[in-house]
Amino acid sequence: MLHRAASIIAFVLLANFAIWALVNQSVAERAWGGDINSLSYSGWQAGDKSNHLTDAQIDRDMTVLAGHVNAIRTYGVSDGLDRIVPIAAKHGINVILGAWISPDDARNKEEIAHAVDVARANKNVTRLIVGNEALLRTDVTIDQMLGYIETAKRQLSIPVSTAEPWHIWLKYPQLADAVDFITVHILPYWEGIPEKGALGYVMYRYNQLATAFPHKHIFIGETGWPSEGQWDKGAEPSVINEARFTRDFLNLASEDRLDYSLVEAFDQPWKRSIEGTVGAHWGLWDASRKPKFSMSGSITESARWLEGCALASLLAFLPIQWFVRRRRHLRFRGQLFYALLIQASASIFVWAIMAAIAERLINGEIVTWSLLLGAQGVLLALLLIDGYDLTEVLWSRERRRHFEPHKDWIPGADAPKVSIHVPCYNEPPHMVMQTLDALAALDYPNYEVLVVDNNTKDEAVWKPIKEYCAKLGPKFRFFHLPTWPGFKAGALNFALSQTAPDAKIIGVIDSDYTVSPEWLRATIPYFDKSEVAFVQAPQDYRDENENAFKRMCYWEYAGFFHIGMVQRNERNAIIQHGTMTLIRKSALQKTGGWAEWCICEDAELGLRLFEYGYEAVYMNASLGRGLMPDNFSAYKTQRFRWAYGAAQILKRHWREMAEGDRLTRGQRYHFISGWLPWFADAAHVVFVVAAVLWSSLLMMHWVEFPPAIFLVPTLSVFVFKIVAGFWLYRARVKCGIADRISAAIAGMALSHTVARAMWQGMFTSGKPFFRTPKCADKPAALQAVLMARQEFVLLLALIASAAVVLWKFTPQNRNAVLWAGMLSVQTLPYWAALIMATVNAWPKKQIAK
Repeated sequence: MLHRAASIIAFVLLANFAIWALVNQSVAERAWGGDINSLSYSGWQAGDKSNHLTDAQIDRDMTVLAGHVNAIRTYGVSDGLDRIVPIAAKHGINVILGAWISPDDARNKEEIAHAVDVARANKNVTRLIVGNEALLRTDVTIDQMLGYIETAKRQLSIPVSTAEPWHIWLKYPQLADAVDFITVHILPYWEGIPEKGALGYVMYRYNQLATAFPHKHIFIGETGWPSEGQWDKGAEPSVINEARFTRDFLNLASEDRLDYSLVEAFDQPWKRSIEGTVGAHWGLWDASRKPKFSMSGSITESARWLEGCALASLLAFLPIQWFVRRRRHLRFRGQLFYALLIQASASIFVWAIMAAIAERLINGEIVTWSLLLGAQGVLLALLLIDGYDLTEVLWSRERRRHFEPHKDWIPGADAPKVSIHVPCYNEPPHMVMQTLDALAALDYPNYEVLVVDNNTKDEAVWKPIKEYCAKLGPKFRFFHLPTWPGFKAGALNFALSQTAPDAKIIGVIDSDYTVSPEWLRATIPYFDKSEVAFVQAPQDYRDENENAFKRMCYWEYAGFFHIGMVQRNERNAIIQHGTMTLIRKSALQKTGGWAEWCICEDAELGLRLFEYGYEAVYMNASLGRGLMPDNFSAYKTQRFRWAYGAAQILKRHWREMAEGDRLTRGQRYHFISGWLPWFADAAHVVFVVAAVLWSSLLMMHWVEFPPAIFLVPTLSVFVFKIVAGFWLYRARVKCGIADRISAAIAGMALSHTVARAMWQGMFTSGKPFFRTPKCADKPAALQAVLMARQEFVLLLALIASAAVVLWKFTPQNRNAVLWAGMLSVQTLPYWAALIMATVNAWPKKQIAK
């Protein structure tokens, strides 16, 4: 066993390293070995305003730049920025001085006068640039700008210019006549040009200006590439792309003797509020003044990927070791599969943390990143839960608690008496009569049947059942309760009070179930073990071939009873159901009977019995068959009741779930993990609304696309759940591929209903019991679609959001494609609901068996 554990851990660690290395493999690019002509330098520190700068901070920056650059370009002289110039001189760095131009004319004149004074006082000021994209922003008119330039030129002997993008120079040729040299900004990223074509684009625009103004010197005042942020059409920010562009441009500039200033020296986190995430990541050094990449040798996207890989391995090591040593009932492939899943989850989480660290978590973004990381953690927890269920189903060596129907036991006159309770409310008489006929045919000598009809007003509904019970003989007793509290639980508690004193076992079946004659004979012997409190057979249905809608429902139900219940039974943690169940009467009485406060009184009783230390037996054999809901509305109503009841139960029993010794670890695991996907459905509807709202804000450029680190895992987990579901059905549910697909559609169609139920269940407690109609009329087509009206509205909102995002940002933008893909994935439950509603309304045809 030690050898197996060691081999699994070694394989997983090597695989983890290989994937991290593959994702972060280095790229060989042309080196640069010279000095940089100029770099933009704003002088703002991370999180600081310029007027808070100290001389020491500026000096530290100049120390970093000295030996790498010949000059720096600044953008203003106010708020203490003038102090940059003499400090740069101390380090032998020239300054291309900037005078900031704003809509305030008086302030502009003061700024120019101040800039002139600084230029005159410092010999390292080689040029003056009056304004930075002021015409682009329409802060001033062309005539105002010409006046500002002329004012500066009259007072200085050094060259004077203004800085604008290429198209502004072409739009205002008189601007070129006014300046001593053209300062042009050519930034391929903001034009949506992919990095591979960026250098060619720079030269194209440069040559365009050279042709238009052949007698003017051209200074490329800004060019560069961001290392992180949002895609802009086909332009991808990345460290590798920034390094590649920078090296290639510097070599080209040297060969073609270009005059330039790269943007920029250091990352500027304060720009995030102006230009988004990408605005903070144009520096050759990061905000902590560490170089992002070397100018020679290979380039790696993340210089700290080895640390991330090591942290992910350490994070996964103990869980993997514990899992391999404790889950010896799993085959080698199962242990390896789940160990890899643990490692993958750890690596994704570490990757997300590294992305958060790279963003430096400044200001209010700590809250945003904390929420994103928390959501990521929950998502990965769901992945591990689904993965563990898959692993146990596929690779367990054997079932530890496997029960089959007894076939050889022949009950005698001393067989334990069973009292079978059949609660009814407004049920079709002919359907109930079929149920009673099946009970009358039971191959068991000692039982009684109590039919309790509560709150049915119409005598034409309940009286025929009363008369039919009288015909069946003394074993059958009928009770009509005109006004009775507690819904189904109230009726069952009444039946318990009327049960024959010598009855030892209580049986409960729904009024639509026809049981097999051997039901009691196959199950009662399990009560010989005193610890067994209830014996449960699966719900099964006899109308699955009535139409396509019911066939879809049938195979969706089958997944829970053939997969989920079987696995829960391994740890004595099944969900008790209010039909096809047998309960030891003394245990039922000891634990307080049926809970009338809960609309899922059956599941609540099962959990309570476990808390009292009892055991349950689940045999995956059909011993009775009922009827499924006749329409999508009834199908949703039934699932709403189950989910709402689950929320009620968790609120009442949360202490037992969280702590104490009344439940085993396995029982706590299954009850929490079993209902956790329903909470995920509740979160999903909030996420959908938030995603639609976020898409609207994206269109207004108020927010950015969420980081890819949070979108890719979301899509991957969804794909994993789909694949795992098909894999589980293939292993445990005997149906074809078409039925597996239909089961998946039926399950997803209930997602919105479950979400509503969970939210209401968490914040309310007074929902009534919802009867699931059987033998009801079929809906018309319009009615069927109306049954999915909420889902239809959300579907349209998601489709419209995805389409508009792609139209606005173009399919070249990977962030837009990922976001649209995520929105499209979120539509699947709503498509499923619409499909179910449509199938329900389709002309009905009997399906061949």
